[in-house]
Amino acid sequence: MTLIRVTNLSRRYQMGTETIHALRDVSLEIQRGEYVAIMGPSGSGKSTLMNLIGCLDTPTSGQYELNGTDVSQMDDNQLAEVRNREIGFIFQTFNLLPRSDALRNVELPLIYAGIPTDERRQIALDALTNVGLADRIHHKPNELSGGQRQRVAVARALANQPSILLADEPTGNLDSKTGKEILALFEELSARGHTIIVVTHEAAVAEHARRVIRILDGLIASDVRRGG
Repeated sequence: MTLIRVTNLSRRYQMGTETIHALRDVSLEIQRGEYVAIMGPSGSGKSTLMNLIGCLDTPTSGQYELNGTDVSQMDDNQLAEVRNREIGFIFQTFNLLPRSDALRNVELPLIYAGIPTDERRQIALDALTNVGLADRIHHKPNELSGGQRQRVAVARALANQPSILLADEPTGNLDSKTGKEILALFEELSARGHTIIVVTHEAAVAEHARRVIRILDGLIASDVRRGG
């Protein structure tokens, strides 16, 4: 089933008198359950594509359908609703609340969603157990290693049962051993049926995905699926 359908998507920015073509007529489809890496050097347009897929930005032209809904014409409030419901974000900088323990950090999106206290506590507990942190639920971020912090961020992204996990350079702040552990976790989540999109400039990160889309100069340079 098609989860993401992008048709002739373009994004242009005005920088003074100059027009920057960040994305040029990009079309692609991503199916439910796929594990995709979007790769490209700095300035290639991969971050622009991520922002559009993540409903953090709107296209200048073209259409973006997410889970059967055309989101390309939505206003900021509608986009915020779609983000909260459909997308779990994982960032390089973890974005955890420093004074809150792991459980509270994972509960946060559920509070916004209006889930009752007991129910959201259980969901957060299950999410932390899923990423191997059942014994760390009352630790604050400064009491956790970088890899554990990123696992908390993954649990938080999973809490709302989103359609997509969208990870931006998820191993960027981790040493290589810890980075491999997080990528192994992604493979596990992918095997359980989660749709994962990783945005990266690192080939070693992209090679864990089942499909690699390379962006160059705002265009899709290649789109390769691999078996397994």
